[in-house]
Amino acid sequence: MTDKLSFDRLLYVLAPLAGYTDLPFRSVVKKFGADLTVSEMISSNALAYGSSKSFKMLEKSTNEDPYSVQIAGADPEVVAKAVSLLNPIEGIDIIDFNCGCPVPKIVSHGSGSSLLRDLKLMGSLIRTIKETSQKSTTSVKVRLGFDEKNHIEIAKVVEESGADYIAVHGRTRAGKFKSEVDYDAIAQMKEAVSIPVIANGDIDSFEKAQWVLRHTKADGVMIGRGAVGAPWIFHQLKTGEAQIDLTIKHAIIMEHFDRMIEFYGAYGVPMFRKHTHTYSKGYAGASVMRDAVNRIEDVATYRKVIDEFFATSTMV
Repeated sequence: MTDKLSFDRLLYVLAPLAGYTDLPFRSVVKKFGADLTVSEMISSNALAYGSSKSFKMLEKSTNEDPYSVQIAGADPEVVAKAVSLLNPIEGIDIIDFNCGCPVPKIVSHGSGSSLLRDLKLMGSLIRTIKETSQKSTTSVKVRLGFDEKNHIEIAKVVEESGADYIAVHGRTRAGKFKSEVDYDAIAQMKEAVSIPVIANGDIDSFEKAQWVLRHTKADGVMIGRGAVGAPWIFHQLKTGEAQIDLTIKHAIIMEHFDRMIEFYGAYGVPMFRKHTHTYSKGYAGASVMRDAVNRIEDVATYRKVIDEFFATSTMV
């Protein structure tokens, strides 16, 4: 294990989430409490064949330390090539292997949660990463099974294949994102292996995160959708404060906007609209403000409007 990622205390991890956990968002949650950030999932095929878009996705913020890059794939040779291309890139501490994505496009290629139907191949791919990687840590993201739960078997294959820790989304692939999360199963996986286990799935509040940690006895929690519109959940977990002052929310929102403009330029304005809509839920006058920003293209004007709104508006 890397000395940068210690499990001597509970870890709070931002889950990869396509379209949301880009560099600006990751830098914000890292600044305000996340212990570990993970890149959006990147295809090993795209890396192996030199996709400029995929290599752009590898970029990290200066405060992302440690930093994990998540890859997906099903062909050992291609996965090995992708890892060999990641090896010389400085600043990557962890290579995370996705064996949990339920998206049909990923599954149809034999990647993501499709690997839960072929644990022999999954184990071979994990060993390939472990043997090829020059990074200090290899981790694996899984679900409880494909159609049926075989979570204990999955956990043991991950451990035996050399992974340093495992992150578990508490649903099967068939459960996608709608079925009830089985936290008992995550607890059973934690009991079954000696490597650290990170709990994931429907952790959407400070109180829920605390309950999941107590119930599963996991070594940390991984939060994805629960952080969208509420990245201050990491600040709550790190400080132990259930209530978040509106001034802290305001600071986090403005930090996010500024990092978006810094990274994307003026295109950050239309990209930030979806974030503005989620951040403003529950605020007085939110619908009027949302309507206004939908027509603003200028960076300075957009910033002024949301800065004034979140500085003065109250919750309803």
